[in-house]
Amino acid sequence: MAKYYENATIYNYSWDQVTQGFWNRYPNPFSAHVLSEDTVSREVRNGKLHSKRLLTKTNHVPKWGERFFKAKSVNIVEESVVDPVERTLVTYTRNIGFNTIMSVVEKVVYKSLPDQPGKTIAIRSAWIDSSVYGFGTAIRAFGLERFKKNCAKTVNGFNYVLQHMFPNNPVALAAAAAANKDYQGSKAQKLREAAKHASDHMKAQAEHLVQNLSVKG
Repeated sequence: MAKYYENATIYNYSWDQVTQGFWNRYPNPFSAHVLSEDTVSREVRNGKLHSKRLLTKTNHVPKWGERFFKAKSVNIVEESVVDPVERTLVTYTRNIGFNTIMSVVEKVVYKSLPDQPGKTIAIRSAWIDSSVYGFGTAIRAFGLERFKKNCAKTVNGFNYVLQHMFPNNPVALAAAAAANKDYQGSKAQKLREAAKHASDHMKAQAEHLVQNLSVKG
């Protein structure tokens, strides 16, 4: 049975900004695994922009998987539909080749958050499957964990691109300031706890020393 995974990411940028940034995701410091990207087709149908792109990514596998995965890279087809009326960007990606060994199908829906102006939510769904007899469970588990790690790289890379494309975005700047404040508060709390621990430790040592001196006296 295929492994299913779903998560959601909130970007501190408007839907228009996210849609613009989507076409400029690569390269970025977190996309070393993406070797190339090429636009295969792009056309407007019924007021929606339909695009198809071909990406090539690295295909690192553990030692046990080398008997199944010989290729050092894998091709990915990415299809997307931009609906300016509904203000949605929907992407579908899948690997081509090696599908019996492991297939990964992903769908991502980008849409505005009505209750949080200036922010966009990306809802990601993925299905990982393998038809290799006797090894399907292990391959699916490996594929799921690798997919999760790549998701983190994707989010970090996309945020990096958005930050550089829209450096003065007020929502993103406010979120960054809040995150920094929380970090500094957490850091200060840890320092206070460390200082208290050190003080308690020194106090205990002093009390122990006084007791020893009293006994000897």
